[in-house]
Amino acid sequence: MRYYLIAGEASGDLHGSNLVKAIQLQDKEALCQGWGGDLMNAANVKITKHYRDLAFMGFYEVVKNIDTIRKNFKACKKDILAFQPNVVILIDYPGFNLRMAKWIKKQGIKIVYYISPQIWAWHTSRVHQIKKLVDRMLVILPFEKTFYQQYNYEVDFVGHPLLDHLTNLPPIDNFRIHYNLDDRPIIALLPGSRKQEIKKMLTGMLSVVHDFKDYQFVIAGAPSIPIAYYQRLIEQQNFSDAFTPKIVNNQTYQLLSISHAALVTSGTATLETALFDVPQVVCYTGNPLSFQLARRLVKVKYISLINLVLDQPLVTELIQSDFNKKKITSELNNILSKKCRTEILAGYANLKIALGKEGASKRAAEVIVDLLIC
Repeated sequence: MRYYLIAGEASGDLHGSNLVKAIQLQDKEALCQGWGGDLMNAANVKITKHYRDLAFMGFYEVVKNIDTIRKNFKACKKDILAFQPNVVILIDYPGFNLRMAKWIKKQGIKIVYYISPQIWAWHTSRVHQIKKLVDRMLVILPFEKTFYQQYNYEVDFVGHPLLDHLTNLPPIDNFRIHYNLDDRPIIALLPGSRKQEIKKMLTGMLSVVHDFKDYQFVIAGAPSIPIAYYQRLIEQQNFSDAFTPKIVNNQTYQLLSISHAALVTSGTATLETALFDVPQVVCYTGNPLSFQLARRLVKVKYISLINLVLDQPLVTELIQSDFNKKKITSELNNILSKKCRTEILAGYANLKIALGKEGASKRAAEVIVDLLIC
């Protein structure tokens, strides 16, 4: 069978790569092509567009780059027609993928959506579009199945694929020595995966470094961003050598496995940090216009997946104007205290139970392969 995948972000590349590996175990003749990143490419997916070229965030950014986005739609359609897949697997990335789904449906190609768009947060009317276009929806968060049931749409809860990935993560020997890290406890900084968000988030995160001299700050570098980009942002802070944050490129999980606390940009990274039992402060700031528009549309109480799954404010969220030096310092001190850490770790244990058992990628692959056989 021929499988075409569309992933527009780093997290989609990760989950897409593990899904493809599971598909290949069940379909030995699987041919895979699509849009994604280095991990999908390593899993024998022919990548025709890298997700780093698709990084447009927020309403303002989309409008500014509308011509490029239109060209991307045209290129994707051409690529699908040339490949002639039996199924197109859409991985999150709803702004692009839901529009592509309309066209794909007209071509008579089966559509599987893996990792639901967050329509439960805003624009819930899109559920009717999904019901009409998507042959199978595979969800990874437990409350999503209940959400779709409200609209008489049965979906498959396969569990969260991060549970598989993190369980099988091989350790790196001498990690601290390799990255020149000292013995002080580590506060990890996860500023995101796109240049425009990294610039905003990392600048704020770095503002508190001098207030925590008993700790070392280490930046989790995204795989598609050059180290020089982070170094330029660090140099703007004029740190002394003793307190200059180190950069660990494309080794976020290894970094989290030895971290004591973290400042994390809202997104999948908050969940990843929780699964490593690292107390965290969730941070977000964006274009003011984009944020004001989003605030009018978003219908959920929290922005972090941790709080959404647990339906309680387990981790603090510093959003827009609250993302400032004073509040970052205060909340970071809070999660470094023994009482708060104990409460957060207990909440993380409940989170892992709610996310389901291991084997999400395998279960998702079974649904997809069965759909093509039937």
